[in-house]
Amino acid sequence: MVTPFDADGGLAEDETARLARHCLANGSDGLVLTGTTGEASTLSDDEKARVWEIGLEVSRAERPGAPVIAGTGSNDTRHAIELNERAAAAGVDGVLVVAPYYNRPNRRGLLAHFRAVAAATDLPIVVYNIPVRCGVDMPNDLLAELGRLDNVVAVKQARDEDVAPIDGVDLLAGNDDLLGRVLDMGGAGGILVASQVVGNEMRRMVDEPDRRAEIERGLLPLYAALGVAPACVSAKAALRLLGHAVGGVRLPMVDVDDGELATIRTALQAQGMLGEGGAAATPAGHSGRA
Repeated sequence: MVTPFDADGGLAEDETARLARHCLANGSDGLVLTGTTGEASTLSDDEKARVWEIGLEVSRAERPGAPVIAGTGSNDTRHAIELNERAAAAGVDGVLVVAPYYNRPNRRGLLAHFRAVAAATDLPIVVYNIPVRCGVDMPNDLLAELGRLDNVVAVKQARDEDVAPIDGVDLLAGNDDLLGRVLDMGGAGGILVASQVVGNEMRRMVDEPDRRAEIERGLLPLYAALGVAPACVSAKAALRLLGHAVGGVRLPMVDVDDGELATIRTALQAQGMLGEGGAAATPAGHSGRA
């Protein structure tokens, strides 16, 4: 989920709650908060904790039992452990831990990092492999080794090459266009960007396997349109067009330009979500502000 900001760039708490309700009402089984798309790298620890609290409040009220997963990854092992402690105190159901970025540890360093993180918490851990952002790739045999840690329960895989089931853990698609492939190979689902926008259609890919390929073909143009800018930027632009007051992004991210916005608008219109004049076509039973 994106992290909504107000006009001054601060955390928009009411809109965070509204968007969380929207996601749970439109195809999502749970909430993943303060991840890459949530602009975790520019959120303070206090802001992250508040987002988790809001998500938990919404989940407990709207759909008891819907899991809330907190993005707690860091390239500082001590900081990741501290964030996991705060997430556990908040009451989240699990954590999403990305490979250390920028300092780019070798294989032994990656193993040591995740072993230390896992040993310091009882929370279920989703390991996040996204080499394009982290500068390090965790091959499948390394992920399987991490899966032998007691509380590593899943892998969010955002690497297109060699996507395959991982022994001992659930496989989750980390890119929108990987969802169909991951489901076809028996994966558990995905942690996705477009699910905030077309969650019900993506839910159909889970529930209607015989029509999965057809549904995916229909969504590919939207996935491509959401790729014209970084995920948090394009997702927020799409959500604003659909009536969600999610605000802008924090530097060093910058908002979409006119051409990028036009591409996203055209894709939403093709999905029947916007009228010709650009007004949101509100889903039945939901207001435009969700």
